[in-house]
Amino acid sequence: MGEQLSPDEKLTLLTRNLQEVLGEERIKQVLSERELKVYWGTATTGKPHVAYFVPMSKIADFLKAGCEVTILFADLHAFLDNMKAPWELLALRVQYYEQIIKAMLESIGVPLDKLKFVKGTDFQLSREYTLDVYRLSSMVTEHDAKKAGAEVVKQVDHPLLSGLLYPGLQALDEEYLKVDAQFGGVDQRKIFTLAEKYLPSLGYAKRSHLMNPMVPGLTGSKMSSSEEESKIDLLDKKEDVKKKLKKAFCEPGNIENNGILSFVKHVLFPLVGEFSIRRDPKFGGDQIYTNFEEVEKDFAQERIHPGDLKASVEVALNKLLDPIRRKFESPELRKLISLAYPEPSKNKGPAKGEPKAAEEDNLVPSRLDIRVGKVVSVEKHPDADSLYLEKIDVGEAEPRTVVSGLVAYISQEDLQDRLVLLLCNLKPQKMRGVESQAMLLCASIEGDPRRVEPLDPPEGSAPGDRVFVEGYENGKPDDKLNPKKKVWEKLQLDLKVSADCVAQWQDKHLMTKLGNITTKTLKGGNIS
Repeated sequence: MGEQLSPDEKLTLLTRNLQEVLGEERIKQVLSERELKVYWGTATTGKPHVAYFVPMSKIADFLKAGCEVTILFADLHAFLDNMKAPWELLALRVQYYEQIIKAMLESIGVPLDKLKFVKGTDFQLSREYTLDVYRLSSMVTEHDAKKAGAEVVKQVDHPLLSGLLYPGLQALDEEYLKVDAQFGGVDQRKIFTLAEKYLPSLGYAKRSHLMNPMVPGLTGSKMSSSEEESKIDLLDKKEDVKKKLKKAFCEPGNIENNGILSFVKHVLFPLVGEFSIRRDPKFGGDQIYTNFEEVEKDFAQERIHPGDLKASVEVALNKLLDPIRRKFESPELRKLISLAYPEPSKNKGPAKGEPKAAEEDNLVPSRLDIRVGKVVSVEKHPDADSLYLEKIDVGEAEPRTVVSGLVAYISQEDLQDRLVLLLCNLKPQKMRGVESQAMLLCASIEGDPRRVEPLDPPEGSAPGDRVFVEGYENGKPDDKLNPKKKVWEKLQLDLKVSADCVAQWQDKHLMTKLGNITTKTLKGGNIS
């Protein structure tokens, strides 16, 4: 691979879609003489998720450019990072990572025989490496070590010494793996600059560094193995992929912190070279894009509906995941998963003196402050064509401002003075510069992003009437739902509309004191 490319063409392939390159001139010098040697390391902690396709697609670029590529399974780093991987599970986690990473590479057509796979503890426990750790620790200050790991090592109130060692070991890996460059996310930049500063002090060469941007997760923040709602697992079932994509942050016209668009840019285009938007002919029909800039432009101008974008990414993503799912159907690999990631022991109740923690973990629908509201005004959002500002009376001194796209499904006139349902104890969220003070609850049909209906309270309801789930009438709502606990997201999974148009949670009716919450025509949908 790469034999027919000039050094300049190889450099273009190496650096496309990267956020930053440190030491580009050194890379150019190496490419003028021989093939580049580069490594990518991954700490074997939580289960890899779909964001790992971003470095995998870059590794495909490196191979096309003729690079000698090493993949490091950094098991010792996983232990040093606040013991994210217990010592007794290190070997099992490495086995899982090796199997899942190889399955990912095979699913995108990367030849495994061109790659070198190395386990950290195979060389990091040697006499020479250990002596270099001591030599390095005599040069690096506590301040520099802590600063270098600030965006990578888990930050806690009382950090362990192991977390301070982590950046130095990653720097030494460059020398012991005999590479010219290290590849990683831009969150590792401070570790890379520490390596550039201190390796020459040990008599070792300064390496170059290639950095990917951080891909937003489904919630709009960094995709994380430890945050279930922010990521799609590589072994998630198709129905789970659909649910997570449906709930993903993808505001109409907003191209910032959009994990769906980032996946199209950093995975689908580099691997496939095109992207197909699939939609009903009455909404423009299917369209094939051959460069990402056109997709981004059309989404920014709201020519691509978020529902159509999500549905199209779902199809493309499942094509990548299907061969991985098939491989992990084998009994041996299913057993490996259960051993490497054992289920946590069941919590039998709160410890004495910890009532608050128990209360926060108690997932009951009475924690949701859902009220009947009356729409008193509807006006266009000043900065988004598909969003509207609704002033909704919920029985308080002032109506609440709600930002939604409901006018795409129901006319402005029909929405005026209508009774609706609001979730009132979410943390207020800015949407294109305007703070939304509640969430308007609607029913929708999976696979048909344009079928949406607001929920209807029973006849005779008034603004401020409380909505509850039968059997949970006496519970008290949280003052504010803690966004880190994902209470709404977890409870919402069980909110459905029955076959007779009644809103339910786990088959129990949503209701007010006057009767059931319903939809006009929509049956069997989800509520969000």
